[in-house]
Amino acid sequence: MTGPETPGAAGQAEFIVVINHEAQYAIWPANKQIPEKWTATGVSGSKDECLAHIRQVWTDMRPLSVRRRDPSGGPAGGNDTPA
Repeated sequence: MTGPETPGAAGQAEFIVVINHEAQYAIWPANKQIPEKWTATGVSGSKDECLAHIRQVWTDMRPLSVRRRDPSGGPAGGNDTPA
């Protein structure tokens, strides 16, 4: 297969979950270099597994800088600070 998604052992593309300085999450092909200013979270798997993890941990979509200015505007108990 060509392109950014390379199949893993089960024939599915392998991805990693990455986070930036604003605590915004994304998935990235595991076989590609992580872009500058993004950090691997240690979570990897299929696209669906990685997206499910992001849905669970990214409970406040506002950038971290906005949340710091107005902490009352987001859901309580979110686990979305950068590692």
